[in-house]
Amino acid sequence: MLLAGWTYYGTTLLAAAGFMVVIWVVSLVRKDASIIDPFWGPGFVLVAAIGYLYGGGYDERRMLLLALVGIWGLRLGIYLLWRNLKEAEEDRRYQAFRRKWGERFPMVSLYRIFLFQAALLWFISLPVQVAQRSESPAQLGWLDAVGVALWLVGIFFETVGDWQLARFKANPNNRGKVLDSGLWRYTRHPNYFGDFCIWWGLFLIACSVPWGWATLLSPLLMTVFLMRVSGVTLLEKDLEESKPRYRDYKRKTSAFFPWPPKAN
Repeated sequence: MLLAGWTYYGTTLLAAAGFMVVIWVVSLVRKDASIIDPFWGPGFVLVAAIGYLYGGGYDERRMLLLALVGIWGLRLGIYLLWRNLKEAEEDRRYQAFRRKWGERFPMVSLYRIFLFQAALLWFISLPVQVAQRSESPAQLGWLDAVGVALWLVGIFFETVGDWQLARFKANPNNRGKVLDSGLWRYTRHPNYFGDFCIWWGLFLIACSVPWGWATLLSPLLMTVFLMRVSGVTLLEKDLEESKPRYRDYKRKTSAFFPWPPKAN
């Protein structure tokens, strides 16, 4: 079924917003806004599923995009939910918001955290939405192949990086230490680099359809968030304060793009 024009994009936006409102209600019941983190990835899966059902584009490309977003989003969601359930308290970011907003936190969090992330995931997923709507070209081409290859690099770095970090943290002897082996030897944030590759790969698939290139701002925005806002910058500020050896690790190891470590 094909939804016309703005009806299609309006439907995906309303679905993302409705999904986040449900998660907001759960956060009020649990008194824990951290619950939003595991549902970031599944929110993209919901948008991609609507694109598959109602985009009306070339079937194989719609199915390909749904599969790629589904694997990424559900893997990320399950991993973050597992990590979230192990934590005894709400993430420090949201605790800081609670102190800042006081009694207004429940309502302010609705639009400052949950609906904001709904709008963000909708905008970042525009390459997927546009590509799932396009009927041409009615075949998969070289840009689709390059996009899938970059996506595979991304899912490898993200999955293996998360697994290596989880295994490192599970060993009590590593408390206070810095993970500097495996993928973490070549980049301080293999999981964020993986996310970067995922979304640029999906953008390349979108570039195989007419006007797909017009969604360039979507992967650019994701890159800015990963490198300058909620990703590298925010996390490293905490790590430098909590792990004395992190500054030495930071000096030797590439911040984002994988690269051999500097010699001592």
